[in-house]
Amino acid sequence: MASVHESLYFNPMMTNGVVHANVFGIKDWVTPYKIAVLVLLNEMGRTGEGAVSLMERRRLNQLLLPLLQGPDITLSKLYKLIEESCPQLANSVQIRIKLMAEGELKDMEQFFDDLSDSFSGTEPEVHKTSVVGLFLRHMILAYSKLSFSQVFKLYTALQQYFQNGEKKTVEDADMELTSREQGERKMEKEELDVSIREEEVSCSGPLSQKQAEFFLSQQASLLKNDETKALTPASLQKELNNLLKFNPDFAEAHYLSYLNNLRVQDVFSSTHSLLHYFDRLILTGAESKSNGEEGYGRSLRYAALNLAALHCRFGHYQQAELALQEAIRIAQESNDHVCLQHCLSWLYVLGQKRSDSYVLLEHSVKKAVHFGLPYLASLGIQSLVQQRAFAGKTANKLMDALKDSDLLHWKHSLSELIDISIAQKTAIWRLYGRSTMALQQAQMLLSMNSLESVNAGVQQNNTESFAVALCHLAELHAEQGCFAAASEVLKHLKERFPPNSQHAQLWMLCDQKIQFDRAMNDGKYHLADSLVTGITALNSIEGVYRKAVVLQAQNQMSEAHQLLQKLLIHCQKIRNTEMVISVLLSVAELYWRSSSPTIALPVLLQALALSKEYRLQYLASETVLNLAFAQLILGIPEQALSLLHMAIEPILADGAVLDKGRAMFLVAKCQVASAASYDPLKKAEALEAAIENLNEAKNYFAKVDCKEQIRDVVYFQARLYHTLGRTQERNRCAMLFRQLHQELPSHGVPLINHL
Repeated sequence: MASVHESLYFNPMMTNGVVHANVFGIKDWVTPYKIAVLVLLNEMGRTGEGAVSLMERRRLNQLLLPLLQGPDITLSKLYKLIEESCPQLANSVQIRIKLMAEGELKDMEQFFDDLSDSFSGTEPEVHKTSVVGLFLRHMILAYSKLSFSQVFKLYTALQQYFQNGEKKTVEDADMELTSREQGERKMEKEELDVSIREEEVSCSGPLSQKQAEFFLSQQASLLKNDETKALTPASLQKELNNLLKFNPDFAEAHYLSYLNNLRVQDVFSSTHSLLHYFDRLILTGAESKSNGEEGYGRSLRYAALNLAALHCRFGHYQQAELALQEAIRIAQESNDHVCLQHCLSWLYVLGQKRSDSYVLLEHSVKKAVHFGLPYLASLGIQSLVQQRAFAGKTANKLMDALKDSDLLHWKHSLSELIDISIAQKTAIWRLYGRSTMALQQAQMLLSMNSLESVNAGVQQNNTESFAVALCHLAELHAEQGCFAAASEVLKHLKERFPPNSQHAQLWMLCDQKIQFDRAMNDGKYHLADSLVTGITALNSIEGVYRKAVVLQAQNQMSEAHQLLQKLLIHCQKIRNTEMVISVLLSVAELYWRSSSPTIALPVLLQALALSKEYRLQYLASETVLNLAFAQLILGIPEQALSLLHMAIEPILADGAVLDKGRAMFLVAKCQVASAASYDPLKKAEALEAAIENLNEAKNYFAKVDCKEQIRDVVYFQARLYHTLGRTQERNRCAMLFRQLHQELPSHGVPLINHL
C-alpha cells in the first residue's frame, strides 16, 4: 500500500524517490479509509431519527471528530469503533462498503456523485461550513481532480483495504474459537501480532496536512501534560521519521522530534532536531512572510536562545553562555525587549551560584512586569523566593511573596504556575522542618490537579510539580514509619512517570533514599552500601554523604572522616548549607564514637550557629540533641536535660519517628544520670519516669523497625528494672535483649557506661 500512496499522489513531485515540493501543498486527498468514513457519514444522513436512539447518535457525533482528524486506521478497527457506538449503523456501513468493493468502478463514481446531494434542498443534511461539510467538500474536490488512472488505482486500493478488513475479521473469529481450546493468553498475543502486521501493510503512507498537524499537536500536548499517554519515544520517533520522509521541510515535526529526544536525554539528536527546526522555519519563510526581514532575525535569536536552554539543561554551561551571548547580541540589534527579557532570566539561571545573582533576578522581575510578561515575572518571583529560602529569610516574608505571585497566576489563569507555587511551598516548609505544613500543601496540590482535566480526558497531573509533591509525600510517610503508604505512593509515581520519562529521576532518588534508610535502621549495612551507587548516579553529593554514613556505621572511621572532610569543603564552596550542617553532625558523631567528645563540641556549635542563621529549625533541634548527648558523655547530665527541654518540642511536633525515639531515649538516659545523686525515694521516682520514656522510645523505634536501637533500649530497661528490684520485668527485657543481640552485630561504644 505504500507504493500505491506514492504512485497515486506523489509522482508529479518526485524524481528517483526524492520529494522536490512540499507535499502539504495538497490540503487533503482521498484514501480508502476516508471513503469508509464518507460511507459512515452518508449512512448517518440516510438513517431516520427514529431508527437511531438519542444516546447512539450522541456517541456517533463524539466519534466523528477523531475519525476526521486522526490518521488512517484499519477497516476492522473502524467497524469496531462504529459498533461500540451504534451496532445497527455498523452493519449498514459494512454492507455498503462490501457492495462498493465487490462491485464495479462505476459504483464508487456514483457514490461520489451522490455526495453532493447532502448540500441540496432548503434544509440540507449537512451545512457547508460545518466540520463535516468542509470534510465532504474537500473529499469531493480532491476526487474530482483525479485522472482516470488515479481513480482506478484508488478503487484497487479500496478493494485491497476491504479484503484486509475481511481477512482480519475472519482471523478474529478463528482466534476466538482457538482461545477456547488453547487459552485466552495465547489469543491476545496472536491478535496483537496480526493487528500490527495489518496496520503496517494497509495504513502506511503519508498523512494529509490536517492529519499531520492534529497528530503533532496531540503528541506535543501529551508530552507536556501526560507523558504516559503519549507514544513511546521509539514509536514517536518512527512516526516522525516517516512524516519527515515525505516532507523533510516540515518544521513542527523537527520540533516535536527535539522534545521527544529530550525525554531520553539524547543531547546529540535533540540538538540536531532543534537546529533543523529553526533552519526549516527560516527556509520555508513562515516567519518572514508575516514579519518581513524581522521574521528572519526573530528565528535566529530564538534559535540561539533555545540552544542556550538546551545546553543548560544538559549541564554544558560554557556552551550555553556562548549561545546566550549570541541571542542577546541579535536581540539588541533588533530591539526585541521580550527576547532580551527571556535572555535575562537565563542569565540568572547560569549565574545563580554567584553572590550578586539576586540583583539580576530582581531586575528581571521588574522588567517582566513592565513589559507585561506575567509568566516570566512569576517564575522570577518564585526563583527569588527559593534563593531567599536558602539564604535564611523568615517563612512569613517568603509566603507573602508567593501570595503576590499567586495573584498573578489566578489573574492570568496560569494553572501550571499555580502548581509550581504550591510545590515550592511544600519544599520550603520541609526545608524549615515543618512537616505538617508540608504535608498539607502537598495534599492541596494533589487535590487541585485531580480536578483539572485537559483535552481528551488527560489529567494535568504528570508535571514536575506533581512528581515533587508525591515524592515529598512518600518521604514524609516513610519518616513516620508508614512504609506501606510510602510504597503505594512510589508505586503510583512509577505508573505516572515511567523510567524513560523526564521526571522519573525524582522518584528514583526518593525510592533509593527510603530503601537506604530502612536498610540502615535494620542494621543491614551491606544492603545500604549497595544502594549508595544508585543514589550517587542520581545525586552525587547525597551519594557521597550516604557512603560516609555507611562507613561510619561499619566502624571504618578514618575512611569516613576523609570522605566527610572532602564533602564539607565542596558543600561550603557551592553554598549547600543544609548538607554542610548534616556533614558537621556526622563529623561530631564520628568524634564522640572515637571517644573524643570535647573535639565534637566546637563542630556542633558551628552547626548550631549555621542552622540558627539560616532558620533551619529542625536541623537546629537535631544539633541541640547532639550537644545534649555530648554533655551527657562529659558528665554534666543536668545541663543536658535543660538543653533537651529546649529542643524536644519541635522534634515531637514535626520530627521523624526515628528522631522522636532518639530524643526520648536521650531524655531517659539524662534522667537516670541526674538521679545518681538523689535520695532513694526521689531516685526511684526518676527511674520510673525514665522507664516510661524508654517505653515511648521503644514504640517509636518499633514503627521504623530499628532493631539496633530497640536492643539498646531493652538493655537499659533491664538495668533499671534490676535496680528497682522488679525481677519479672527485668527478665523479660533481658530475654528480648539476648534475642536481638544474637540477631544483630555489635558496633560502636556502649551508649551508657554506668547507672
